[in-house]
Parts: sequence; structure tokens; C-alpha cells
Amino acid sequence: MAGSVRAGMLPERMEWIGRFHQSEHVDRKQVPGTLTQVWRHGELVHSSMTGLIDMERGTAMREDAIFRIYSMSKPITAVALMMLVEEGRISLADDVEKWIPSWKGLRVYESGGLGSFKTRPTTRPMRVIDLCTHTAGLTYGNADRGQVEKAYKELGVVAKTTEGGLDTFVEQLAGLPLCFSPGDAWNYSVAMDVMGYLVQKVSGQSFGSFLQERIFGPLGMADTAFWCPPERLDRFASCYEAAPDGSISLQDDGQKGTYNAPPKLESGGGGLVSTARDYMRFCRMMLGGGTLDGVRILGPKSVAMFSMNLLPNAGSMVGMTTWSFGIPEGHAGYGFSLACAVKTDVAASMMPGSVGEFSWSGAASTYFWIDPAENLAVTFFTQVLNHAGRFPLRRQLRQIVYGAISESFA
Repeated sequence: MAGSVRAGMLPERMEWIGRFHQSEHVDRKQVPGTLTQVWRHGELVHSSMTGLIDMERGTAMREDAIFRIYSMSKPITAVALMMLVEEGRISLADDVEKWIPSWKGLRVYESGGLGSFKTRPTTRPMRVIDLCTHTAGLTYGNADRGQVEKAYKELGVVAKTTEGGLDTFVEQLAGLPLCFSPGDAWNYSVAMDVMGYLVQKVSGQSFGSFLQERIFGPLGMADTAFWCPPERLDRFASCYEAAPDGSISLQDDGQKGTYNAPPKLESGGGGLVSTARDYMRFCRMMLGGGTLDGVRILGPKSVAMFSMNLLPNAGSMVGMTTWSFGIPEGHAGYGFSLACAVKTDVAASMMPGSVGEFSWSGAASTYFWIDPAENLAVTFFTQVLNHAGRFPLRRQLRQIVYGAISESFA
């Protein structure tokens, strides 16, 4: 139903979001359900729910559903690090080996396998900024892309069950070569987990305690944590996995799965669970230049860095990547800032938006973006791993949201 314009948005067009997700994704059984929120110019101008959070039990989607946000943990970790930067306790220009002495003299892979690597020196030391931008030379162990990746997988690097947690994790990496010399390329990696370790070491607190005391508590993010306690399990969504034919099956039962106890390793790269309300509060804080409801988390100059392309020589994700998954399909026209993709070229992205908007996603197809120029934040939640339609879904959601703008603030 048509209504009056709110915050420069057309309500009748915003209603397309829920209908689109229902008809194109839920009815086709590509996702169990969706929860989407749009915040603009000080108002929640849209919230829609479709489908279920648990297909086996028939539990309907709910506004307070708890989701695995996976890599949407990364921007939160970057904010934690920048809080310590603002206190003068660490610098983005620091060599990482200053904080992790066992990383002194890290070398670059040339040949061989685990136990017999042949390596060469790096052209320069790894800096903290390289961790923030995925240009550190690290990788992940979730793909078959060579011997270094294979070694990560064999050692269970950044596994939730790692005895000794983040301390053990960084020592595992000390014994492995880099994929390339820092600054030479862009490669999605465990770098944000190393950032979480740095927050832990510099602050003198466990990483989870720092997040709770300095970010989640002050912002009222009551349901964001590294696990889901028993009293909240009725709200915890089950996670599904897509098969090559597009069908989905249960991957992690929300009622008795892998998030029902605290992990041994608190992963700043992908370990958090959260709600739409909580994550929107985080986005609103960023839109507010680092403040929300009178609480100051970051200064506006630090927040502004999330809208800057920090890649070496103003490079692009497409131009520097060694990681083909989702690039360039989802990231043409983007550079990278602090744990986020940042739009540098609207035309090249072939999507409406603004230079300086920043975004990232989670492995279970969750997604957010913040457009400071339009005073806009959008969050999208579902729970499907390996969903082939996630990149078109994001593009379509953007098209609907920007098409609903009746008055631009840019």
C-alpha cells in the first residue's frame, strides 16, 4: 500500500523487498527465510521477514532471530582495533612482528609442502594495515589452491576447537610461509583473526571480553557473542547448505549445533552470532561518525577511513586479487578499506550507490552495506552456505533500495 515518503524513501517501493525475497528465493526453496532492514536519515524505514529460521521444526522467521554472521564479524574486529589505535597503543604502520615476535623473518612460499617448504624473503615487513586490507600474504584453509592453503587445512588454522585459542593460532602461522610478499596482492584470509589477537594482546583482555566491554555492552548489542546460550536457542536460526542443483539441506542445527558452547578460539574473522537489531545498531554507530545514543565508540576521522580505499597504490580488489571466489562478480568497482569493500567507481560496479559506501558479507549469505553519502544502512540475513544466488541477490536488493529513494542527500 502506498504511503507518505519517509526519510526520502518511497514506502510502496520498499515493500517490493519482502515480496521479492518471498517469490524469488523462499518460494523457490533457495533460502529458508530472510530478514531485511533499511535505516535512513535517522529512521528504520523498512523491516521485512519471510519464511523460516528452522525448516525442520517449521519455526517462522522472527525479528529477534539470532544468526551466524561469519565474516560480518570482520568490521567489528576492525573497529576494536581502531579503538586501540585511537588510544595510541598500536599503529596501522607498525610492523606486525613488533607485536608477534615469532613472526620476525616470515618468508614467501616458492615450492614444496608442509615440512619441506622452500621460501624466499619478503620484499618488506608485514604491517598492521596489511592485515586490515587482506594484503598481508595470508590465506584461508577452505579451498584447494596450493600447498600453503593445504597446510592451513591440515593444521586446522583458526578452528573454533583450537586448544590455546588465538595464542596457538598465531604460533601455527609462524611456521608457515606467506603466499606473497605483503602489499603485493589481495587475498581473502585469516588476517582479521590476527587482528583479533592483536586486540587481545594490546588490551590485555581476552578478545571476547574486549568486544563485550567496549563495543557490545555500550551499544546495547545484547545478543552478539561468540556463542548462543541455552535461553536464546529458541531464537537461533538453523544453517543450511546449498547443493549444486540449488536445493538446500541442514548444515548446522540451531538447537544442537556448533554454537551452543563457548569456542576455544574467538574468531574475529568469522565467529560471531548476532541479530538484525544488534547489527543495525553497529551500522548506526558507524553512520553516526562513531557515536550512537550518546555513546562514543570511535572518532569520526577513524570512521571515515572505512570509506577510503586503503589498498597499495589505490589498487582495486579485481586488479589485485589472487582469490577468484566472488571476484569480479560481486566486486568490480571496489577497493578495500578496514575489513570492508569500499566502492570507488559507481559506473564500474554496474550498481547504483555512492563512492565511499562500504560493505561486507558472511559465508551464510548475510550482507550489509553503509552509504554515508545517503545516510543509509541496509542489513540482510538468511542462513545458507554456498548459495549460488547470493551475488545476484545482493545486486537485486541494492537496485530495489536505491530505486526507492525519492530524495537524495548526496
